[in-house]
Amino acid sequence: MEQTDEAEVPQRTPDVASTLYIARAKGRAVTESDSLADLASFVSEPDSIVWIDLTDPSAELIGAISRELGIHQLVVEDIVDTDGRAKLVEVDGLLHMVLFGLTRDRAIELHEVDFVIGRQFLLSVHPRTWDLRAAHRLRSGLGAVMSRGTDALLWALSDAIVDGYFPVFDQLADEIDGLEDHILERPDREALQRVLEMKRELIRIRHVVAPSREVLNQLTSREHELIREPQVLYFRDIYDHLVRLTDEFDSFRELTAATIELYLSTVNNNLTVIMKRLTAATVVLAGIAAVAGVFGMSEASSALAGQEGSGFWLVTIVTVAVAATVLAVLRRIGWV
Repeated sequence: MEQTDEAEVPQRTPDVASTLYIARAKGRAVTESDSLADLASFVSEPDSIVWIDLTDPSAELIGAISRELGIHQLVVEDIVDTDGRAKLVEVDGLLHMVLFGLTRDRAIELHEVDFVIGRQFLLSVHPRTWDLRAAHRLRSGLGAVMSRGTDALLWALSDAIVDGYFPVFDQLADEIDGLEDHILERPDREALQRVLEMKRELIRIRHVVAPSREVLNQLTSREHELIREPQVLYFRDIYDHLVRLTDEFDSFRELTAATIELYLSTVNNNLTVIMKRLTAATVVLAGIAAVAGVFGMSEASSALAGQEGSGFWLVTIVTVAVAATVLAVLRRIGWV
């Protein structure tokens, strides 16, 4: 067990590899621990605020902590089952809130984060790929946040999750713009495949942003004993961010649909150009064949042998002149 004050908290580097992290705040003084044995003594102190953060915990560890905190078994099952969706549920006077962290390397990745908030404690459960303790407000003053109550801590963590959506949306906007430019220059199958992958990514994002917006709407529009009125204003700020992200998401869907239409239009335009060129070549060759067929080539052998064959050369000159004229006309109208 480690005793720190607010000034020392930023010096602590969050250890994502740890499974259990407990922080107890009394005023702005923070005591940190990674031992389950300290939890009971922390929670038993009436004037303390306790944050229990679990990283990739086992079902047994979740069960042990839940029994210590008095969390309902149905909530425990929801935490263990990580294939849920964003939601807000009140059970036995505790709030269970589920949000999803969002990251993107080559594809969208979702990271489920469960929160259980009580009057005196906040339990957070998340995968190893998402570090709640890296939130800016926690690095710059965990004691200051926790001294304001568990609802303030919940706001700081939720705000960090939603703020993580913006870089992902910026990446998507840049990639959609790049796809549009790529399709205009070279509408190949690779570009079409990337657009279809983008549509699938947007569907996954929709399954995160839309329910999260509803969760924050419930949190700010209904009265909850654990969310005090002064703190509701801060949660409304998160809700406003999600409204903005929803608008951006709708624009992304429209841009993606427009990109597919652009691809089809560009391919059709290219096909039209090819057909025009083939038609132009056919016209030129058909003209040459027509002249040659009318006049015949009976004088070709004698003309090529050096004997008199003025008719052959006359027909050849006329044929070439006609072909050149047709080519000039086709070029003028933009067919070649």
